[in-house]
Amino acid sequence: MRLHREGFTIIFVTTLVLALLNYGMQAWLGEGLVSQIFLGISLFFFIMVVQFFRNPSRTTPEGEGLIIAPADGKVVVIEEVEEPEYFKDKRKQISIFMSPVNVHVNRAPVSGKVLYYKYFKGKYLVAWHPKSSTENERTTVVMEEGGKQILFRQIAGALARRIVCYAKPGMEIARGGEYGFIKFGSRIDIYLPLDAEVLVQLEQKTVGGETVIAKW
Repeated sequence: MRLHREGFTIIFVTTLVLALLNYGMQAWLGEGLVSQIFLGISLFFFIMVVQFFRNPSRTTPEGEGLIIAPADGKVVVIEEVEEPEYFKDKRKQISIFMSPVNVHVNRAPVSGKVLYYKYFKGKYLVAWHPKSSTENERTTVVMEEGGKQILFRQIAGALARRIVCYAKPGMEIARGGEYGFIKFGSRIDIYLPLDAEVLVQLEQKTVGGETVIAKW
């Protein structure tokens, strides 16, 4: 299993702390039932941390005008809204919620140039809260493909306290290319032109870099 580089330090620290705790537990209580139970809990916790940072290979669909899911998760919002930060007009919004068990690598939904990037400090409301899009810690990226623009926003959740975004203005990113990572539960909002055709439904599960969510 390939691991994401954002997890290397956390996995190392987790391994060290758990090893020291289990060593101390056995030195204090011996190799009894309590120590074995603690070891089992430690192994479970370690596996959960490692699986969170997995980075599987993805095969991105080819085709003109395809817009793919930027993240693994579940579609929780499909609606027409006012986008106040960049476009300042009505757009189609698709939101994907990522639980702690999902892959948390974020991928560019289209191929093109990054026009805009901004990071916002903020709160840590649960990711499905209606105000999380405007009040939580977040990043906004706008890309252009063939004269059409798309905005997508990483939003921190109640557990996510670290958003990583590699996209910067002027960069060229291929559809399905990695552009960021969010640690421990989060959400991504995608804002499309009103004439875009949405191809997913509410509650549908998505695979980042593979699921086609819309077409220009």
